[in-house]
Amino acid sequence: MALGKIQDSNEFNELFSKHDMFLFLKNSTTCPISHGAFTEYKRFADEHDEVPTYYLNVQDSRELSNKISEEFGIKHESPQALLFKSKEVLWHDSHHSITYNTLTEQLRTK
Repeated sequence: MALGKIQDSNEFNELFSKHDMFLFLKNSTTCPISHGAFTEYKRFADEHDEVPTYYLNVQDSRELSNKISEEFGIKHESPQALLFKSKEVLWHDSHHSITYNTLTEQLRTK
């Protein structure tokens, strides 16, 4: 499955209808730390076709980014990776913690 870009609330809400579990990344297009995290996230997505992976660019989808933080009670950070399962956040982390190995480990243990 290819890495999917989500831009609005409707697209985000559809993910819960399509998948019981998926990974989501809040990405900043202007932050070098986000660039590194996105590179790791993309590598994970490329090598794990079986895991639905999506992202948003905070600059393009600020409203959705804030809505996700409010709805799930998680402080907004960017970059920020979230693992959703059954409409709950099982895990989330940010910045330098978003690595290929961390993503792989989180999926393995969930």
